[in-house]
Amino acid sequence: MGPHGGRGGFGPFGRGPRGGRGDDPFRVGRMVGDGDLRLIVLSLLEQQPRHGYDVIRAIEELTSGAYTPSPGVVYPTLTFLDEAGQAAATTEGNKKVYAITDAGRAHLEENREAVTALVAHLKRIGARIAEARAWFGGERPEGPGMRGDRDIPDAVPELNAARRALKAAIAARIGASDAEQKRIADILKRAAEEIAGQTPENDVDL
Repeated sequence: MGPHGGRGGFGPFGRGPRGGRGDDPFRVGRMVGDGDLRLIVLSLLEQQPRHGYDVIRAIEELTSGAYTPSPGVVYPTLTFLDEAGQAAATTEGNKKVYAITDAGRAHLEENREAVTALVAHLKRIGARIAEARAWFGGERPEGPGMRGDRDIPDAVPELNAARRALKAAIAARIGASDAEQKRIADILKRAAEEIAGQTPENDVDL
């Protein structure tokens, strides 16, 4: 399967806003499954030998900061590639540096089309989330004197968290089809009416 949820993946945006890390709702929890991650790591090792932290940073850069795989995902992947003979580890100081082997290159070549699609997918999603972060995260103020996004004063934490989650969910659908955008608009309109206490049943002039 391809990079859109196959091999244990979670769709084009990983786990979406709920997978965000820290206070940034535009970071996703996991974007690819184990099999796809092995191919991505192999492609990075093809560029140059790397230790685990290098791999983590390279993937983060590839996705424009939208996805940072955890050491608990990357290091077992490197160990798997080593045991499979597709990568070889050497020790430099207190770090293990992994380099691709001939077997790894052969495996990568056999899956070149999938690797190319995966890398393009991650770059595309990273670019979309970076754009969403800019528009919805306050990095593009609307005008002179305007500041970035801040919590609503005197609001309970749950309300501000829900507002950020909503913004992230909308941002995640940037570039969706017209039909999908209209579906989202209908959902938002219904939510706004419910918040305002105006439903089709009780929306009457007083």
